[in-house]
Amino acid sequence: MKKIGSVLAVLMAAVILVSTGCKKEPPAATEIVVEIFDRGTDGGRSLPYDNAWTNWVKEKLKKDLNIDITYLPVGRWSEQTDLSNLMASQSAPDLCYTYSTDMIGAFRDQGGVLDFSPHIDKYLPDLKKLLGEDPVFKGKDFIYRNADPQTGKIYSIPSYRVALAQRNVFIRKDWLDATGLALPKSIDELHNALVVFRDRDPGNVGKNNVVPFLTSDVQWGLGTLIRHSVDANISDRDRWVLSVHERNIMMPGYKEGVRRMNQWFNEGLIYPDWPLLKGEDANNLLKRGVVGAICANWDTPYRTDSLINEELAKNVPGAEFVPLDLAVNNKDMMDKVGLQIFIPIFSKNYVAALQYLNWLAKPENYHFLQVGQEGVNHVLENGVPRVIAATGSWIQNSPQNIDMTMPMNGVEMGSQELNSRVLALSYGNTPAETIINAYALSVKNARAAAVYQATTKVNQYAQTLQDKADALSAQAIRATPAQFDSVWDEGIKDWLISGGQEVINERSSLYK
Repeated sequence: MKKIGSVLAVLMAAVILVSTGCKKEPPAATEIVVEIFDRGTDGGRSLPYDNAWTNWVKEKLKKDLNIDITYLPVGRWSEQTDLSNLMASQSAPDLCYTYSTDMIGAFRDQGGVLDFSPHIDKYLPDLKKLLGEDPVFKGKDFIYRNADPQTGKIYSIPSYRVALAQRNVFIRKDWLDATGLALPKSIDELHNALVVFRDRDPGNVGKNNVVPFLTSDVQWGLGTLIRHSVDANISDRDRWVLSVHERNIMMPGYKEGVRRMNQWFNEGLIYPDWPLLKGEDANNLLKRGVVGAICANWDTPYRTDSLINEELAKNVPGAEFVPLDLAVNNKDMMDKVGLQIFIPIFSKNYVAALQYLNWLAKPENYHFLQVGQEGVNHVLENGVPRVIAATGSWIQNSPQNIDMTMPMNGVEMGSQELNSRVLALSYGNTPAETIINAYALSVKNARAAAVYQATTKVNQYAQTLQDKADALSAQAIRATPAQFDSVWDEGIKDWLISGGQEVINERSSLYK
């Protein structure tokens, strides 16, 4: 009888899996597991899965929908590996998110994710309203951005970014003042300033300790400078076809941009051990006062979770990083798409997961998670909440709790005017005008992401191509000038035969 019971249990599990694609649905579950990014506990952060905010959600969600929720932490910087392992073992949370569209494409091709399309009107009306219209495809709801144009199936739903700024180059204003230099207005002027920093040690930190330019990777830390060499008139078609898995190494002119960084590296302008740097190590170098310039997220020096400018000023009175307007070509601006939200096909609790996702789209819920309690997480200025750095149990582990407010990244106040005002007030002691200026410089002459609605099938090479592109760029930048061409050309050949050419061919055939 035990053996018969085991067989029946397996058959029932199979029926549940199959039924997720059918009209007949299981009763709404009362327990769900939801992903939460783990950013570590440095800087006063609390445990991501057990804190005052998660407790608030647990209590209110139980009261509103009679759903019990557990958070499963996934490493912020290892999310792709962690999620891949969880999906492979069928132990992924009932509701997941990632920044990697390619990884979801791979999960989709393996039959591993739920189709949202039959559930949107029934379970996600508030989310549909919140996401609004798609700015790229006019007249279409943003919730349908990822719909397969042939089948209409939707395997992930995008969250949206309230702010679309992406990157800025920052420089030490006090070092410029000490050397009599003006703010650089071009990459060549930036190069000249870095040479002066290297040779004159304006911060008196010791010539052997000066780091003229700090980066921890190519894609984000050097990409803005590299893409300046790409053809300024490159079409959106070529941007989409050749930006394979978020890497631009096939774009015309990109090689010359990497060559420029190779020159800087061999001139001693870039931190020599940058491939080994971790996020917190890089922040500590910035705070110590030994770094002259960086390229980073548009608001990096002002973030309340890292306090770079604030801690730098404590260590070096009068020191600060300020953003530059370098008039670079091919400067990126964020697409409205932020995270990609998906539900594993093996989730037994997918109805409750959908209900929770819609619950997060209600203003009363996401607003509290974003701004918290007056006097603890924010103060009101002319009716607009200024987020303040909380201490103790109500500290936000990510800016405005973006790791918890799954439908959006950024504070949503109901209008663009209020969104802009609250954004400028959300950086602790940093003046609002400073944030407004940094945002404006980041989006100035920036191009929106190249978006094309097509379902790609060649997704199995995503991680390999990303890793190979990053490794090639790092190797080429650190090569001697005499070795550069051979290192780059051989690396490109390997990248193409490792799946890159197949991906480009497919994208070329899909773009109409």
